[in-house]
Amino acid sequence: MKIRTSILCIAIAMFVTAARADEGMWQPYFINGQNLAEMQRLGCKLTAEQIFSFNQPSLKDAIVQFGNGCTGELISPEGLLLTNHHCGLGQIQAHSSVEHDYLQTGFWARSKGEELPNKGLTVSFLNYIEDVTGAVLKGVTDNMSEEERAKTIQKNGKMLIEKRGKEGGKRVEIVPFYHGNQFILFEYEVYKDVRLVACPPWGIGKYGADTDNWTWPRHKGDFCIFRVYTAPDGSPAEYSKNNIPMKPKHFLPISLKGVQPGDYTMILGYPGSTDRYSHSGSVKNVMELEGPAIIACRTTKLEQYRKHMDADPAVFIQYASKQASVSNYWKYSIGQVKQLKNNKVYEKRLAQEQAFREWVNADKGRKAKYDGILEEQDRYWEHQSKYTKALIYHREAGWRGGEAVAFANKFLRLSNAIGQKSLTDEQIAGYAKQMKPEVDAFFKDYNKALDRDVTIALLNLFYKDIQPDQLPALIRKVGDKAHGDFTAYVNKAFDKSVLVDKSKLDAWLDNPKPLDKDPIFALMYDIVKSYVTLDEASETVNNGHAERLYMQGLMEMQKERNFYPDANFTMRLTYGSVQDCHPADGVTYSHFTTLDGVMAKYKPGDWEFDLPKDLISLWEKKDYGRYADKEGNLVVNFITTNDITGGNSGSPVIDAEGNLIGLAFDGNWEAMSGDISFEHKVQRTICMDMRYLLFIIDKMANAQNLLQELKIVE
Repeated sequence: MKIRTSILCIAIAMFVTAARADEGMWQPYFINGQNLAEMQRLGCKLTAEQIFSFNQPSLKDAIVQFGNGCTGELISPEGLLLTNHHCGLGQIQAHSSVEHDYLQTGFWARSKGEELPNKGLTVSFLNYIEDVTGAVLKGVTDNMSEEERAKTIQKNGKMLIEKRGKEGGKRVEIVPFYHGNQFILFEYEVYKDVRLVACPPWGIGKYGADTDNWTWPRHKGDFCIFRVYTAPDGSPAEYSKNNIPMKPKHFLPISLKGVQPGDYTMILGYPGSTDRYSHSGSVKNVMELEGPAIIACRTTKLEQYRKHMDADPAVFIQYASKQASVSNYWKYSIGQVKQLKNNKVYEKRLAQEQAFREWVNADKGRKAKYDGILEEQDRYWEHQSKYTKALIYHREAGWRGGEAVAFANKFLRLSNAIGQKSLTDEQIAGYAKQMKPEVDAFFKDYNKALDRDVTIALLNLFYKDIQPDQLPALIRKVGDKAHGDFTAYVNKAFDKSVLVDKSKLDAWLDNPKPLDKDPIFALMYDIVKSYVTLDEASETVNNGHAERLYMQGLMEMQKERNFYPDANFTMRLTYGSVQDCHPADGVTYSHFTTLDGVMAKYKPGDWEFDLPKDLISLWEKKDYGRYADKEGNLVVNFITTNDITGGNSGSPVIDAEGNLIGLAFDGNWEAMSGDISFEHKVQRTICMDMRYLLFIIDKMANAQNLLQELKIVE
């Protein structure tokens, strides 16, 4: 396939006057020209080199991919790293127990020797980029099938990655942009020794929990602190007592100046995924099928989680991170479906497609190239609608539903190898030995009674909601016989299976045999087999060709518009300002909240709105020190017009001089359709004020060892 140079130039041109400053997840490595000029007009006092450079230290060098789905930033010359509490929740939970419940009490390392290592946690620094579109598309032609095209791109990409990625400690990946019209290679330096330094108590870091999630006003101290360690020579290294704190190229000073409406704000981070140039059929699919299916399955799962977590503090600790993960996307889906309808996103897409048709039909050359691609997408989404709900249920209520069922999938390769005799006895024993740490980790945070109830509830829902010809054979058979009640079946399966009993599973690993007869393994296998069959049927109609051409056509039709690429978990920059919000007629939300608002929501003993006694005492005394604003209030959160999405959690909010003023952690309810359609009037980013962070560190935790590391700008 040939890519027109003019289209790619449009793709990376950074700004035209028609673009909105608050919309856009820009590629920071292309900042230049009018884009930078617009940023500076809005108040930015930094040069392009100070923001992003491979030739000198820049803001870019303080920003990391944190784990597998968040952002973090370095805030000290000794490798202190700041991110959201919800991004570090899994690590906090892993270190917690009934005796040392860091979830509830918080954790503060008073020395580097007290910092806690986290196996498997990594942070990645962007080290190199290259536009490799030409090399990736070498040999790709217009008359290729989508399968042939994909194989050619995969082959070319693999060669480029192997050529670049020979050094240890590096991760190299090639990422498509603009629906496969552009490809960029990214090289990251990956650090594997990341230690937990501090986190606030649950009543600060998770304040408001599910009720307040995705809403404004907010009153949450959503932060935790880690430290990056290196080998003595400064290179990435696995955990070792001999490692030393990282000496970063750049770290962010923290400002005490506070924020006012109109103040310039800039966010650098790793937004996960948006779909803002999609076809109307995609929007309809999310509203009517995908979203409601996710909501139904996760509502069922969360009901069982809460029942068991509320009854037992030990279970609460085990499942705090799991519940938060399930709940986050559950509420997101509720809001997204609602706001896609309220903001009439489907109608907007239809109008855009009609304009595109008229533009295509007005020119013979355009008609020859683009005619029929919208109809091709119509057919694709009509085909997908037959499978979407069933595929979601297979995942959410099936092989990702109950934990034991999901865990069973890890044994698929080993069981098959034993049954097919494709490995020697020695190889099988070695493979089983490698799995023992995974088994230990699973049972550390596993509650059999909870999982039993979750599995029963989800299978009941699965059988009830999905048409018979799209059900896994085993679920259909059991459901028909038991009139949709899986209680007896699941109870028997849990009693017999080795996968929910650690002693039995340890014994099996010492002498592994095929798991075909194990009832939970058999259930998993049947669900996965059914899923693969449905997925293959859904893919018999392909959309890639039409998607790429539609993207090209839109960019050609709207030459005055600057098309930033959809988010894809690569580094992006967004800029805007601190602003109030007017989400509805007669409704105005201030740009900030205070500790007074935290106290107004306080409910003693409530899992969402309880507070630490130390914080209440400081509020009663109004002991805010230098962290209060001019009116004597302690600002907790504020909102900006910046454009973010999932993956930006933990991203720094940076002022005009390059100082850290906030920590991005959420979006607002009125703009939950924002991943598909940016909502200019109401979309806001919710941020934690850095003065609240410093107040907690200084006044509440008395962690002077951390405070002394920070560079604080008065």
